[in-house]
Amino acid sequence: MTEEAAVSGTADPADLARRLQVLEDKEALRALMIRGWRALDRKDWATWSACWAEDAVLDFGPWGSTRGREEIRAKVAEAESAYPSMQHHILNAHFDVAGDRATGIAYMWFVAVTEPGRTSAPYSMGGPYDWEFRRDEEAGWLLVRQRLGVWWTDGEDTRSAFAQD
Repeated sequence: MTEEAAVSGTADPADLARRLQVLEDKEALRALMIRGWRALDRKDWATWSACWAEDAVLDFGPWGSTRGREEIRAKVAEAESAYPSMQHHILNAHFDVAGDRATGIAYMWFVAVTEPGRTSAPYSMGGPYDWEFRRDEEAGWLLVRQRLGVWWTDGEDTRSAFAQD
């Protein structure tokens, strides 16, 4: 908003449209991540993997880099399918949008029941998310790269799903 517009109480329509687009893009990115990570909780691998670009890269501390949507889906499904139930929490998310590209950061808090009926002793871990996104003409926003570190763990990962490769 220009100084004159601020003084007169009017706003430039083009500036308002740009600012509104950024807000809509940030909401679309938030919705993409919530939809995808809730799908992980349900083991709905198709919905989750549809959030990723075909050429995406997953950088995960214990595993190193995994490239390509199908390879990422297969790796995560192999690791997480064994858990009877799990929750993926995205905390303190922030997104920056620059046209058809965006970045995001957040914290991960993963909690999993490792054995059926053993709900009082879950395995959990946490760490930082660092994301890169690209807007696709047909699919909308897609995840292009995710860097995920593990800063802490609690409980015993009896499935060894997140062991070093």
